[in-house]
Amino acid sequence: MTFLFAINPVSGGTDKTVWEEGITDFFADLPHTCHQFHLDGKTDETTIRQQIDQHKPDCVVAVGGDGTLKIVATVLLGSDIPLGVLPAGSANGMARELGIPPDIKGSLSLLIDGMPKATDIITVNENDICLHLSDIGLNAQLVRYYEKNNLRGKLGYLRGVIRVLQKRRLLRVSITVGEECVQRAAFMVVLANARMYGTGAVINPDGDPFDGRFEVVIFRQLSFWEIIKLFWRYRPFDPKKIEIYPATSVEIETHRRAYFQVDGEYRGRITNLKAVIRPGALQVIVPKAEEQQPAD
Repeated sequence: MTFLFAINPVSGGTDKTVWEEGITDFFADLPHTCHQFHLDGKTDETTIRQQIDQHKPDCVVAVGGDGTLKIVATVLLGSDIPLGVLPAGSANGMARELGIPPDIKGSLSLLIDGMPKATDIITVNENDICLHLSDIGLNAQLVRYYEKNNLRGKLGYLRGVIRVLQKRRLLRVSITVGEECVQRAAFMVVLANARMYGTGAVINPDGDPFDGRFEVVIFRQLSFWEIIKLFWRYRPFDPKKIEIYPATSVEIETHRRAYFQVDGEYRGRITNLKAVIRPGALQVIVPKAEEQQPAD
């Protein structure tokens, strides 16, 4: 087999030399071929397509965090080429959700021993995709603050939490799922194709990226400690303070512009959001069924 590794050298703010060397060493004595190249954050989709045309890989592997995974997935959508994952970012939420081992050897071994599985994605506002979690409101505001101030690590997140709490405001939202339309005052609304954020905080206990649907999670109340749960592994959120609606599509309108993020990347402020599930649109290498373990 031929493996093509798309490496994000700045993902997670850490040097990827150890990952690059690990890839080379792992394949040194195997009858497989591997090629590595770097993403630059400017021409990534074009570069990935060129590399695929040149090397004709059997699998394209994203080496980085959730953002890197999304870049590569965008190119592979609808193709027969499966996506492999090496979780080398600061937030590896989707990798955790899929049961990808967190270490170099384990995640590389999975590329050989795992199996491709048709995985759902969410199309957002027609021209964007979500693999993991998107939201409007408080968490998206925190993502913006985090990016703008170039903060890193849990201390950076904590500083962001304090800043956002000082400015938090309820959103008035209209949410249409199927034939049902609800009006709510909420701190945030999440489109969840998975169970948890990259930090391990469970917000959607029944989430499953393979079930042909996603969940709309409405946070009606959100205390300081519940916000902290977004970034540290505590218990799931209090179900009395949230509502969860299973959906294959949703339309959301806000009465004022709301902060919006997709898979950990800030997208600006919006008043309208439309999303629809694309069942099984992406093939991803995951552990075989008998080897899968429940995510933390």
